[in-house]
Amino acid sequence: MLIIPAIDLKNGKCVRLTQGQKDAETVFSHNPVDMAKSWQDQGAEYLHVVDLDGAFEGEPKNLSLVEQIIKQVKIPVEFGGGLRTTRAVKTVLDFGVDRVIIGTRAIDSPSWMNELCTTFPGRIAVGIDAKNGKVAVKGWTTVCEWTATDFAKEIEKASPSVIIYTDISKDGMLQGPNIPGLKELLQIVKTPVIASGGISSLKDVEALSHINIAGMIIGKAFYTGHIKLSEAKKLCNSRNMNHGKTE
Repeated sequence: MLIIPAIDLKNGKCVRLTQGQKDAETVFSHNPVDMAKSWQDQGAEYLHVVDLDGAFEGEPKNLSLVEQIIKQVKIPVEFGGGLRTTRAVKTVLDFGVDRVIIGTRAIDSPSWMNELCTTFPGRIAVGIDAKNGKVAVKGWTTVCEWTATDFAKEIEKASPSVIIYTDISKDGMLQGPNIPGLKELLQIVKTPVIASGGISSLKDVEALSHINIAGMIIGKAFYTGHIKLSEAKKLCNSRNMNHGKTE
């Protein structure tokens, strides 16, 4: 299971938002490239990078930073935020991004998702951001009628490489992940699922290690020191080894 540090970009800085609110930000670093290198040095095997300005404005705004991060680290990077055209997707994949995360446009245009997944097989993830069970889009500012589970079932037909499930009400709150929501999603889809939002302690990491997810994205809890990356990795590795012995 991958433990994935999150780097959220806003105005060229590394920030965290509370419940996705544009004005509720905390700046954790003025140099996101150094932050990416730091996570790699601490043992991260994968990075989750989001352009928050891009998510709110509909097109990526921090691409030069993303390109610098790709050049400076050796580990794979997934990237999302404002990717709503094939050209934008191709641009970041050409930078060397491992996979892109499509959110808003996956809802607006399922046929485009089909086209993307066919054109770039294995390199398209879909981000499902849920608020009270409903899917939120456009930088989490708009909630649509799709339930997260119904949308997941529908979008799986396009064969995305992974589903990244974020519970917005939990995000940045350090109150624990939405495990019932994750379990419900896992019963419905065969696509690998990565959990995000609310992971605040090693207890949460352990709870998530008991359900069949492919990884977890951790942001605020890493930056505030509630969780250490090395401890989270160690816990999951020991869990996996013990699980293997009982199989």
